[in-house]
Amino acid sequence: MKRRDFITLLGGAVATWPLAASAQEPGRTYRLGSVQPNPRNGPHFVAFFDELRRLGFMEGQNLTVDGRGYGLHIDQFAEIAAEMVRAKVDVILCAGDVATRAAQQATTSIPIVAVTDDMVASGLVSSLAKPGGNTTGVSIFATELDGKRQELLIEALPGLRRMAALADTTQPLRGALQDAAHARGVELFVQPVARPEEIVPAIDAAKASGAAALNVLATPLFFVNRRIIYERAAALHLPAIYQFPEMAEEGGLIAYGPRLVQIYRELVARQVVKLLRGVKPADLPVEQPTRFDFVINLKTAKAIGHDIPAELVLRADEVIE
Repeated sequence: MKRRDFITLLGGAVATWPLAASAQEPGRTYRLGSVQPNPRNGPHFVAFFDELRRLGFMEGQNLTVDGRGYGLHIDQFAEIAAEMVRAKVDVILCAGDVATRAAQQATTSIPIVAVTDDMVASGLVSSLAKPGGNTTGVSIFATELDGKRQELLIEALPGLRRMAALADTTQPLRGALQDAAHARGVELFVQPVARPEEIVPAIDAAKASGAAALNVLATPLFFVNRRIIYERAAALHLPAIYQFPEMAEEGGLIAYGPRLVQIYRELVARQVVKLLRGVKPADLPVEQPTRFDFVINLKTAKAIGHDIPAELVLRADEVIE
């Protein structure tokens, strides 16, 4: 197993801000709402709530967590966002563009902390440094990283001629991926997915089209349903690359990106605390991860009958054997 220092992408810098703009009010119970497709028992939420406790916000003591906002289907986002507003929560935590827009439509006053692919490009904030409005959060370099993952996948399959990208229809189309693939002599097919039940048929269609590899693009839809993707890709012996390093550790073949657990512990939790302590979201810069991991799962490679080039294995931050 090999480790190396995390890579800094595009010189991105995490914005700094005094953690204690003001102390929390003695005797007050704060309320945290959520609009999330992710279940609350995920490791990133375990880390998130652990960090909140460390910073003085303890569920059952001075923090109440509204549990209705976790594990939601996309059709529930608007309804639950409205319920969070009626419950008068102090902060709403969102994941993904669609959930964040639902919260923004429900309130212009309650602070929203969002984790999304590209907050500026999606129009969720006016800028990273000065987001404006009631929304701030973490923007995770999705567009750049989807391209980087495509390059790594092409390197993992010397001689690759056709590949597919699994794409969420709620995300903007990324034509640059097809241009980049074409420049490498690779034909890229985009397989759009709108709902969880469309994931397996889309992967089957990718395989039937002659694709010999699959780039699973960044979106909450695919993260929440990731085990379905692992299983189908393995059944079809289809090499695939994923958004978060944890996904290769769980059984995916290759992954490259920031660690979700670290995003929620180091960035999201601290932003929530700042807002609970009185910082205005309009003045709280959107943050971006600066550390990225490249993970290869050789157990999965063996199971699907694919050899990863040795030179690529040597470049990995973590190799699962």
